[in-house]
Amino acid sequence: MAEELKREHGFDGTLIRPEHLHVTLFHLGDWIRLPEELIAQAVAAATSVTAPAFEVAFDKLTSFRNRTGIRPFVLTGPAEAWRPLRTALGQTLKQAGLGSAVHDLDDFTPHVTLLRDAKSAKSAKIDPIKWQVADFVLVQSLLGKTTHIHLGRWPLRSQ
Repeated sequence: MAEELKREHGFDGTLIRPEHLHVTLFHLGDWIRLPEELIAQAVAAATSVTAPAFEVAFDKLTSFRNRTGIRPFVLTGPAEAWRPLRTALGQTLKQAGLGSAVHDLDDFTPHVTLLRDAKSAKSAKIDPIKWQVADFVLVQSLLGKTTHIHLGRWPLRSQ
């Protein structure tokens, strides 16, 4: 679908690799070398999260604006389904000493970046793309290297 949308909108940007498609719940900072203490704090927080699995739907395509002029072209959808997980994770991040990563819990636009491009596309509704969120992952993204390292994966579970 992303390849078709790229052609349809005349984008020149490179598609995000399928294995890199994700929704960022919290950004823990940009690091040349990720501090071991930060990893330990994030793992401790993630380990104690209790939230049920849930279904998400992405029903809109849009280009985000940013300072660089290279605009992310994204799938986006309602944030409500994400609230229990974001709240639980946000609370445990604060308790683990990573409160600086947790801003306004209501200021969240779930999105999946498909590509980045200098061109932009008008927002458009699409047939919803849905899936079940059953776990979450702590990802280290190596700056400028197009490499993601999964540092941990936790299943969603109710109390």
